[in-house]
Formats: sequence, C-alpha cells, structure tokens
Amino acid sequence: MPHFLRFALIFIAFCAVSVSATAKKPSKKRAPAAAEASAPAESRLYASRPDAMQFADDLAQRRDLDPAWVRAVIGRASFLPQVPRLMLPAPRGTAKNWRAYRARFVEPVRIRAGVRFWNDNAAALARAEQEYGVPQDIIVGILGVETLYGQHTGNIRVLDALATLAFDFPEAHPRAAERQAYFRGELEQFLSLAHRSSSDPFEPRGSYAGAMGLPQFMPSSWARWAVDFDGSGHIDLFGSAADAIGSVASYFIGHGWQPGLPTHFPVHFDATRLDLDALLAPDILPSFSVSSMAARGALVEGAGAAYGGKLALIELENGGDAPSFVAGTDNFYAVTRYNWSSYYAMAVIALGQAVAAARGGESLRGQ
Repeated sequence: MPHFLRFALIFIAFCAVSVSATAKKPSKKRAPAAAEASAPAESRLYASRPDAMQFADDLAQRRDLDPAWVRAVIGRASFLPQVPRLMLPAPRGTAKNWRAYRARFVEPVRIRAGVRFWNDNAAALARAEQEYGVPQDIIVGILGVETLYGQHTGNIRVLDALATLAFDFPEAHPRAAERQAYFRGELEQFLSLAHRSSSDPFEPRGSYAGAMGLPQFMPSSWARWAVDFDGSGHIDLFGSAADAIGSVASYFIGHGWQPGLPTHFPVHFDATRLDLDALLAPDILPSFSVSSMAARGALVEGAGAAYGGKLALIELENGGDAPSFVAGTDNFYAVTRYNWSSYYAMAVIALGQAVAAARGGESLRGQ
C-alpha cells in the first residue's frame, strides 16, 4: 500500500477517535523516523525561523505533542517561493469572463470523464443523494472541477504548502492576517493528526494550498466532514471514490444544503426601476425576497417567482460583453462554501448538468 494512502487511512481513522469524549491523551513519544529524512536545501527550511520554531513549541503545548518531533518536522518543511504568489488575487482591472471560465470546465474531456465516473460509481452516487439529499450531478460537478475525478490531485508536498502559507503568506493580500491564521490552523490540524497516527508527515501530496484527495479537502474539512462511505472501516479520500462521494455530500449538508431546493433561478430586469447597485451590494449572500428584488427591478422567472426564501443577485461578467445574471438561493450559497466564488459555483452546476445530459439524465438545477 503506498505511503500516502496509508496516511490517508490512518489520518482520518484517528480523527474519529480523537474527538471522542472518552479518548485518552496519547503519551508523548520520540519523533518518528520520518522526521530524520534528508532535508531540502538549508536556505529554504523553516528550522532557522524563530517564528516557526515558536509556533512549533506552542503547538506542542496546546496539543500535548512531543516538542522535539514538532520542531523537527516544521524545521524540515521547505519554503515554496511560488506558493505565496499563487495566493494573490488578480490585479485590479482584470476583466472576468464567465464564458471563458465555463469553457475550462464544461468541455468534452471533462464531460466524458464525468460520464465514466458516474457510470462506475452510480450506486454510491445514488445512495449519497438518498441519504444526504445532495443531488448526484452536484457531487459529480464538484469532483470534476476539483480534480477531474482524481486525475489531478496535486503533487506538492502538503507540509511544505501549509508551512509556506502559515509563515510566509503574502502581506499584499487584502485579508493577509485572516488567511495566515487560517493556514496556521490547518498546519496544526495536519501535524497533530500525523503525530498521533505515527504517519509520515512528509508523504502526502496535494494542491499548492494544502488540499488533498479526490475532493481536495483541507485537513480541518477532512477531519470534520469526511466519511467512510464504502464501509471499509477507514476513510480514504485518495483512493476510494465512494468515500469521496459521501464526504462531498456530508460537507454540503454541514454547510447548509437544503434537499430539494434549486441552486438558482433565471432573472430579467425592468430597466425603469432597476437599482443594480443595491441588488449587488450583498454579493453572493441571499438577502432579498422575490418581492424585494422586484421592487429593485429584478424579476425572478419561472418557478422562482413563487419562491419563499431569500435570494442573491449573481452577476457573471463576460469580458467586454454584457454580464449574465441569475438569482441564487441558499443552495447556490452552499456551493460557494466549497470555493468562495460565484464563477466556481456556476461551473460546478454547469458541469454536473452537462454530465447528466450526456448520460441521458435530467438535472433538477435551475436553468
């Protein structure tokens, strides 16, 4: 069994035990052999960084871990100079283009792969929809956009990615302090679980942000939302499509998904009373009733005209052409909890619909 797969199995199996009210604290132990592995170039290592070593000591105290082990592991984490640059938002004035963004994901190769994945995992997808109420096409859309159904899970060492973002998050980012704190928490979660499971923290590979497996879960999401959906007794998001499917459904329910509710409705404008600034002010957060949207000049169409919940006006820019608009429900907002972008959410929805259509099925998502 590959080392990274063994890590995945033990990583989450431990998590279920660690949150038990009756779990005992493990005794402190010597650093495993993995911490003695040959190191990258000294100039890139965090062993020479006082802030990283102080974080290691604080983490060890908070989590009751062996301080020598935490220092050894973090000290051998390598700074990745390309990662901070990838975290910066696009420069101001960069035109967004929904049609171009959509074309990256809703295209023949990904649709064909989605059909194969759906056919190969039809039973697990159907069971996830039945048990969680999350439609199969939404799950298929997520896994297709995230990793092309496991083909592109990332090859960056997770420890290095998380350490880089924990200690060298770019100050130019508009939310630098908040995001750096987030990644320090992810690094802490990753290391504490690796220590307690005696797994090699240098083995797992993932994205430049430290996300792992078919669904690209961060360590905290993996610990909280991942499920053993194939009944193997272990959670494996690297190698088990069923576990990935069930875990995505679990994540959505945990982030407010409402079974049976469409993600969005079509909308058109009454130019005589349109107050676009007011309608777009809440961004993707559902804030308007159908009537309050209508009062500001946005008229929800079809079944959405009778919808009783809150809506958000979603704007999708199309470069130099006129933007597209939809009225997003709480379920649209739930999709954005996976990635805080309306373009991402629409790509997930559109890919799931395209795969369902290619299989001859029908999607219940909004038009």
